[in-house]
Amino acid sequence: MKVYPSEKIRNVALVGHSGSGKTTLAEALLYRAGAIDRLGSVEAGTTVMDFDPEEHAKGMSLSLAIAPFEWRGHKINLIDTPGYPDFVGDVHAALRVADLAVFVVDAVEGIQVQTEYAWEVARDLGVPRMIFVNKLDKERASFDRVLDELRDRFGQGVAPIELPVGEQAAFHGVADLFRDTAYVYDSGRAEEVPIPEELAEREHEVHDNLVEGIVVADDELLERYLEGDTPSVEELERVMARGIAEAKVFPVVCGSATGPIAVDRLADFVVELGPSPLDRGPTIAYAGDEPVEIEPNPEGPPLAFVFKTFADPYVGQISVFKVVSGTVKPETTLTNTRSGVDEKLTKIAAMVGKETELVDAAPAGDLAAAAKLNDTKTGDTLAPKNQPVKLPPIERPEPVLAYAIKAKSQADEDKLANALRRILDEDPALVVERDDETRQTLLKGMGDTHLTITLEKLRRKFGVDVEVEPARVPYRETITKRAEAEGKYKKQTGGHGQFGVAQIVIEPLPRGEGFEFIDEIKGGAIPRQFIPAVEKGIVETMADGGVVGFPVVDVRVRLVDGKYHSVDSSEMSFKMAGRLAFKAAMEQAAPIVLEPISRIEIVVPSEYQGDVMGDLSARRGQVQGTQAVAGGKQKITALVPTAELRTYAIDLRSITQGWGRFSAEFDHYQELPAHLAEAVAAEAQES
Repeated sequence: MKVYPSEKIRNVALVGHSGSGKTTLAEALLYRAGAIDRLGSVEAGTTVMDFDPEEHAKGMSLSLAIAPFEWRGHKINLIDTPGYPDFVGDVHAALRVADLAVFVVDAVEGIQVQTEYAWEVARDLGVPRMIFVNKLDKERASFDRVLDELRDRFGQGVAPIELPVGEQAAFHGVADLFRDTAYVYDSGRAEEVPIPEELAEREHEVHDNLVEGIVVADDELLERYLEGDTPSVEELERVMARGIAEAKVFPVVCGSATGPIAVDRLADFVVELGPSPLDRGPTIAYAGDEPVEIEPNPEGPPLAFVFKTFADPYVGQISVFKVVSGTVKPETTLTNTRSGVDEKLTKIAAMVGKETELVDAAPAGDLAAAAKLNDTKTGDTLAPKNQPVKLPPIERPEPVLAYAIKAKSQADEDKLANALRRILDEDPALVVERDDETRQTLLKGMGDTHLTITLEKLRRKFGVDVEVEPARVPYRETITKRAEAEGKYKKQTGGHGQFGVAQIVIEPLPRGEGFEFIDEIKGGAIPRQFIPAVEKGIVETMADGGVVGFPVVDVRVRLVDGKYHSVDSSEMSFKMAGRLAFKAAMEQAAPIVLEPISRIEIVVPSEYQGDVMGDLSARRGQVQGTQAVAGGKQKITALVPTAELRTYAIDLRSITQGWGRFSAEFDHYQELPAHLAEAVAAEAQES
């Protein structure tokens, strides 16, 4: 593939809600550019961008995919992103390296959940944005309605630069507001024609508004305009391009990806108005804690940021990166600034869907891939040796759902750890944790579909079958009254025996205080060297579990008396005496089960507030407060038993039609109601 200079490169992420037509639009762009011979179908699983079997089965994108194409002497690196909420991790990754985000909006459905979410991510990252109103040839499609929604939701920076020619089934072209001309696609290809008479009055009005909106951003143009001089198209485009690069202006274009109608116009605007990597300015990296500005200079030292990893069972690991500075060539050796390991990029390739095409070089701003960088993960920085700068990691939302998994067989057990490591490299939105308390391996992700797809990939890519079980809740036990007991350990086996007696008093501590041990031995009833052994035995017993079997907390233990034998006593005998004493005292101290309580913050549109609060009450939750936030939404803060949140990611999505988002963290423990404690105890004994 030809090497393009940095100023001729456009890195474009297609983002939006699932079903808005992003992958179909990508296919249409590749087709119009001559990069592919025929249009593939999402439903048939024949598109360039959706290549995983899981994507074919689900009929939607599950991972970002990349394909470059040439357009009017420029290279456009197209990044197609998933629109389903479970896979937002790849949206974050794509927007970290994109120089322009094209939001694909369904002209029938309007702004949907993931459109708004991706907009917030792009806004926070300062990514320039453009909007493509898609599916204008569908029944009930309305450009005007969607434009009003866009302005209402995203502000007055939203500026149409095209209008549709025709509506719904009659849609067949677009009017270019810069050039006061129309492009119709009756023959399948663009034909330039005068503005249709029925559209002329409105087009002139919107054109004048567009020109006025542009000239106010440039003092020289404004002065000339007020004097009656009409700026040229090139001057208007130059000023608008600057506003786009500064993420202040968000042009709206329109078309149909399935037509394909006006897809070529979108590519034109990306080239004419979209920023190159050079237009975006320096990138902030860190040398230790000190920020460093890295200019996108193709002549500078090579620096690359890995934003995606693909785990290929045949090729191995493929690391996809953006060249931040310099030019990366085959045989380049760079240092991973996280691990300190030197990585040799033997070959450099462009990703074209699932395929790779070798390239001679990748200059600053370009996207490329290298295979078998085995010590490199997503989010790593590759820098020249002795220049250990790091770019910030990709920020991703916290996982909201957990599955407990275990290998089906010993053969699967042997392969599971390596398979999980590789799949985590591919999808850092996943988290794997070992919970030593519940003795479970937890796979955490963004939702049920995310985790289900991950298990399918484990089986298909790595030949590992796992079983899923509910994630256990880490309950605790404590006591509610004082109790006293004696532990006596006596064992005679010939020769030296074992003998130790410990008498203890246990008392409840305030919630959250943990454990306190007090030595009250007097008169040498237990020799000093054996007292730590008593404490150790008690601590181990508390960790092993109380009457029900959960770890014991919030207890004070006073060692008040004991007996020893000058020959048979040992640390072991007093450790066992401590264990026996604590078990006996625990049974007399009215033990109870404590459950973990999570503090949860939920952000929902105001119209769902009542339903969400009612659902929280049904989960034994206590609402702590509500607060109005931007976008007509409410933030609800509540304390909810952790056990009631195990499927909350799924349930909240159902209650709010996907608009609700939440985060949860452990807050404290409190007593589990008696009627529930009985069921929990029975389940614990069974397990």
